Amino acid sequence: MSATDEPEAPPRRRRRRGKTVAVAAGCAVVLAASVAAAIGVGGDTGTPVAQRTPPATAQVTRTTLTETETVDGTLGYGDTATVSVTSRQGTITWLPAAGAVVTRGRAVYSVDADRVPLLYGSTPLYRTLENGVEGKDVKLLETNLAKLGYDGFTVDDEFTWSTREAVKQWQEDIGVPVTGRVEPGAVVVHDGAFRVAELKTTLGATAGGPVLTYTGTTRQVTVPLDVADRHLVKKGMKATVELPDGSTVPGTIKDIGKVATESTSQDETTTTIEVVVSIRAGKKLNTYDTAPVNVTIVSAQRKNVLVVPVNALLALAEGGYGVQVVEGPATRYAAVKTGMFADGKVEVTGVDEGATVVVPK
Repeated sequence: MSATDEPEAPPRRRRRRGKTVAVAAGCAVVLAASVAAAIGVGGDTGTPVAQRTPPATAQVTRTTLTETETVDGTLGYGDTATVSVTSRQGTITWLPAAGAVVTRGRAVYSVDADRVPLLYGSTPLYRTLENGVEGKDVKLLETNLAKLGYDGFTVDDEFTWSTREAVKQWQEDIGVPVTGRVEPGAVVVHDGAFRVAELKTTLGATAGGPVLTYTGTTRQVTVPLDVADRHLVKKGMKATVELPDGSTVPGTIKDIGKVATESTSQDETTTTIEVVVSIRAGKKLNTYDTAPVNVTIVSAQRKNVLVVPVNALLALAEGGYGVQVVEGPATRYAAVKTGMFADGKVEVTGVDEGATVVVPK
């Protein structure tokens, strides 16, 4: 029997993050422009100033400004957990392959040729389920039997004669001893399907201890986000994930951790929280099992605002900023109020849409 094929059953009868913030680059350009000229406009910002034809111009336009941040992340399947043999003795006779997905009713591993199947639920079995037992664990078993196609019993908290008959039929179908009762070590309980991450034992080994580790089945990206940037993200925010080959896939921030972790590298201590980005499955992801990726998050956005190139800003002697507006053969200085900086542009108020402004080279 292969270690990658589930045993056949008798037929059923029925980087510290790399950060790129557009506003940072914008502010650097603003400072350069501010040093280049400090213009006094006095009390009359509309007075024309005759001069030669400006070297370059741009129009005041209306658009949407988007501020993004790019951070390092890891593509994978999320955190791992461990399946262990705790209440059975014998020999490991079958194991799934790493990367295999185990679903309800399928074998997780086998001991002495008896498969140990997966049942869906939130509480592992802690006692023998047999005729006369009552409780939520009974309902968990009956729910799974019903989902697997067995009937003749009522899904409730009571293990009755009809439950026992369904259990016996199920046990015969999966090729294990037919007892009509279910021991705690006879099944593995998990809240859904899982993916085998790594085998922790081998065929022929004595049953006992860790058998394998597993993860969820959904691809996701984990980002160690600097706690100083926590305010930039929120659940449901859109993100773009860049894969190692340069292609991108869309993502959504699914979860933001509440536990901060410190790490030290080259005498620098970083405090981060874990941010989980969900992504859609697709052909682009088939090339990678796990991989380092870049995640670009839209941290702020301003819609329907007037903008000019950052280079068009001039520092005013009175304080603040202004722009040089072109009006025919002359220009005038107009004070403006700035807002968001992004993508080499800056939000401004104080000038009209469509106006032409000087952009110093």
